[in-house]
Amino acid sequence: MEIAVVIINYNTRELLRRSLSSLIRAQRPPGCNLTIIVVDNASHDGSDEMVTREFPQVTLVASFTNLGFTGGNNLALYLLGFRVTPPTLASHLAPAPRSTPPDFVLLLNPDAEVAEDAITEWLGWMERLPSAGICGAHLRYGDGSFQHGAFQFPSLAQVTLDFFPLVGLPGTQRLRDSRWNGRYPMVKWQGNAPFPVDFVLGAAMFVRAAAINDIGGLDDGYFMYCEEMDWALRMQEAGWRVYAIPTAHVTHHEGQSSRQVRWDAYERLWRSRFRFYRKHAQRYPAPYRLALRLLVRLGAAWRSRQARQRFATGAATGKEIARELEAYAAITRF
Repeated sequence: MEIAVVIINYNTRELLRRSLSSLIRAQRPPGCNLTIIVVDNASHDGSDEMVTREFPQVTLVASFTNLGFTGGNNLALYLLGFRVTPPTLASHLAPAPRSTPPDFVLLLNPDAEVAEDAITEWLGWMERLPSAGICGAHLRYGDGSFQHGAFQFPSLAQVTLDFFPLVGLPGTQRLRDSRWNGRYPMVKWQGNAPFPVDFVLGAAMFVRAAAINDIGGLDDGYFMYCEEMDWALRMQEAGWRVYAIPTAHVTHHEGQSSRQVRWDAYERLWRSRFRFYRKHAQRYPAPYRLALRLLVRLGAAWRSRQARQRFATGAATGKEIARELEAYAAITRF
């Protein structure tokens, strides 16, 4: 049996080192081979040199351009032997594609560290759940606090809470952790049994090779964000199921790459969301999408007013607020 781990890195050298170290330490059954591929998206922090120097057992694919999360993963899946259309290979230092893909693939963020028994937990449940195409993880932030790692497909209620978080009102946190915000009950995460979900966070996705061969790779129309949601929906439409695995623990130092370009990432998030709604028009018909656009415009206007108030009180600089306002204006045009 072979498991391939794919990590897409962009300027997160120190976290990548910790992620790779956790994989090297991870338990796996006898006879189970672990292949690790790092696709470096044109980092300039020495990530590629660190991987080459400290982890010679890892295959490094150095891209001359930033392929995004989707492009980097599709390139790795192609090199692993899956029937996936890769980005243009002329700009990459990559080995020739394999003829036989692995049995499972773990897509792991560079800011994620797996617990020692996480891989054996994923494997065990995949064997017991033959319909499982994707299994997610029990995520914790770097400080040990709980992070939701599985969600329901988006709704207008979730978008409303995105823009209008109701901070300070009684019951706010309970509402944010409820199904109205696409979350699953905490009691499910506190148990030991897997439970079916709509999709899992892309920070850690343990995927069956047969499911990838069935539906193909990630949709490269998403540069980043919503690609895991789209993949999960496509798998379920093809008859596969998606599960959260409470016993597969992963520490996730969330959003370290995207924080480097905060408002660029915010615009990409909403561009991807609108693309997801348009692509899956049967689930999100025209009246829904119209209501969504009205809600986004209202939310962007409210957030813009808040930003101007922060500037007026000296809580933020003019440069910071200008970029934030640009982002809100941009998402209303998507």
